Amino acid sequence: MKDLIKKNKIKVGIIGLGYVGLPLAVEIANKGAKVIGFDISKKRVQQINKGLSIISDVTSADLRKLTRKKRIMATTNFKQLKLCDIILICVPTPVDENKEPDLEPVISSAVEIKKNMRKGQMVILKSTTYPETTEKVVLPILNESGFRVGQDFYLAFCPERIDPGNKRFGVENTPTVIGGVTKKCTELATLFYSKYISEVHAVSSPRCAEMTKLLENTFRNVNIALVNEFAQLCERMGGIDMWEVIEAAKSKPFGYMAFYPGPGVGGHCIPIDPYYLSWKAREYDFHTVFIELSARINEEMPYFVVNKIMNELSKSGVCPSKAKILLLGMSFKKDISDLRASPAIKVYQIIKPEVGVVKYHDPHVPSFRVDRSIVKSVKLTKTELKKYDAVIILTDHSVYDYGFIIKSSKLIIDTRNAIKKRLKKVKKLGAG
Repeated sequence: MKDLIKKNKIKVGIIGLGYVGLPLAVEIANKGAKVIGFDISKKRVQQINKGLSIISDVTSADLRKLTRKKRIMATTNFKQLKLCDIILICVPTPVDENKEPDLEPVISSAVEIKKNMRKGQMVILKSTTYPETTEKVVLPILNESGFRVGQDFYLAFCPERIDPGNKRFGVENTPTVIGGVTKKCTELATLFYSKYISEVHAVSSPRCAEMTKLLENTFRNVNIALVNEFAQLCERMGGIDMWEVIEAAKSKPFGYMAFYPGPGVGGHCIPIDPYYLSWKAREYDFHTVFIELSARINEEMPYFVVNKIMNELSKSGVCPSKAKILLLGMSFKKDISDLRASPAIKVYQIIKPEVGVVKYHDPHVPSFRVDRSIVKSVKLTKTELKKYDAVIILTDHSVYDYGFIIKSSKLIIDTRNAIKKRLKKVKKLGAG
């Protein structure tokens, strides 16, 4: 295995060709290794083999170059796992309706690997999960093959650190963390990743690597909850602009890191990771009260935003139940098309039965499915904007001409501080 990695003669299998798996496949293939991508979606496999990317961080042009050179191929046939020297598990790890971890995609992946294992392979779990998943969920399944970890096969955990839409940090220049089940597992996984990633930080165990990922995202979740609560207090007190407060706090060169309020948190990790951690903690009679509280504060923000919209409509003399509302931006962060756990979707669902008309515009999201219906983006024209009693900025996309939006709108509720000017018609979140 070591010689294969050093000579870049390896064949890499990646299970899950989404926001984590596909960018990683492109990076590895660009560095010379052959990649076989595995996915249960026939449509996604067909798209990738045609060189069509549905991930904003991977262009179709870049993907097409690699598929034409046969550096990347995708399949739904998991028997081809036998051909792979290294297998990366990059499948979703959602929570169910009770906020409990759903590891079925990880378990199914491990079972497929076990059925197609051969000596010398290395398996790396990348899916975000709770500590001990690698050793207590994945390892027992692979052990059923009769092979011995650290001798016949190798197993490690390496958390994903993808930040969709980030133009500065991508797969190659974002440091990664590795924790192997044995020292040999860590050594080989570190050697493999050092071929594709600028910096590799090895830790003592998979549990340490798993907890590292949860700390990173819970840190963000807690601090976002803090400023969201501050924003609510500023609204209640009146006369205090939370955005001005943050800018003032940023002037301190030490001991402070800026986080910003908004309509909630989205993406795959931040809204979910605290529940993975709290669920696992209960096994040890430990209750993560502080962490669970922050998750609740962020989950309540869409409701807070809707209440603000209704109040501002009433203040402007518009009956909320007859109001026409336009939502700007549906993705969970600016300049991407990713709708995973987007708070904007939640705002849409909450406000729809409370007002007369609700429409949306998003240049990155031409349509989305909600409550078994397909909703389509409207055109953003002067005539269109004038139809609405209120325009709500939920995602502050860079392409929006905010000057144009201000001129053409009657009332604007800005949840992202996209409009820096203090204007009578612009009502900001956290500025009562």
